Amino acid sequence: MPNPARKILRLVLIVLAVSAITFMMMNLLPGDVAYIIGGEDATPADIATIRRDLGLDHNIWVRYGIWLNNVVQGDLGISYLTREPVLDTILARLPVTLELLVFSQCMALLLSLPAGIVSAYRRGSTADRLISGIGFATLSMPSFVMALLFIYLFAIQLRWLPATGYTPFFEAPWTNLRSFVLPSLSIALIEWVVLMRVLRSDMITTLQQNYILMARAKGFPPWRVLLQHALKPSSFTLITVLGIQVGRHLGEAVIVETIFALPGMGQLLVNAIYARDYQVVQGCVLLITVGYVVINTVVDLLYGLLDPRIRAGGVHG
Repeated sequence: MPNPARKILRLVLIVLAVSAITFMMMNLLPGDVAYIIGGEDATPADIATIRRDLGLDHNIWVRYGIWLNNVVQGDLGISYLTREPVLDTILARLPVTLELLVFSQCMALLLSLPAGIVSAYRRGSTADRLISGIGFATLSMPSFVMALLFIYLFAIQLRWLPATGYTPFFEAPWTNLRSFVLPSLSIALIEWVVLMRVLRSDMITTLQQNYILMARAKGFPPWRVLLQHALKPSSFTLITVLGIQVGRHLGEAVIVETIFALPGMGQLLVNAIYARDYQVVQGCVLLITVGYVVINTVVDLLYGLLDPRIRAGGVHG
């Protein structure tokens, strides 16, 4: 089987496995969505009717097969509670989460790139030790603790930024951007440390290569050696970690969106789990899984752009 076909097959199997495991785990949770919909006054006959209308009277694998067949046709089902299409509900929340992820990733890169370059170039210096110390200090704090500290300092004490709320970008761009500063920073200050350490390690190795010594011998200024000659070949692991961090960002977004009252997918997923709204949970997990595997596939393709030898098959087989 050709290599692209194997990759596609592997991605499909991953998505199927995750969706099946999620479907099974949701059905193992205590509680019944039929009782939530029916309310306290519902009779056993009412509950049975609700379960039949929702298809909950079938066994778990029949329901999974029905759900999977609908997904292939582009239908993620109907929310048990709101009776709205799951796809429409997710698409309405998705821009909020994407904006949070993009902001936090950009902030993490803005912090990690200069810090990693300086640490590698000044390895063992006071600056290197200071950057590492600050990084380990921020890494030791969970994102929700960072979020609460930011709310207390910048929203309550200084009143520079809002603590909660969301405004669509095209309605009020400046208000929208201000509402994302603290949530994005709460995630970025956790993630930048890993990126910085990875870049520092790879760049230290790169700076010892012969072509770097030749560039220095030609009299190139340090900034040109670092940015033009050393940064690009030192970015392979960094790009891999960026792809992997998407999954971590999505996990942190669940907490951060709840703290800052951002109406994104994280908040939607938490509410759906509490309400036993299986269709919404399955739709969110499916979209997150597909996004995760697609991003990591894009990362593989970026390797070829960074190093033409990979496209020619000269590196990594």
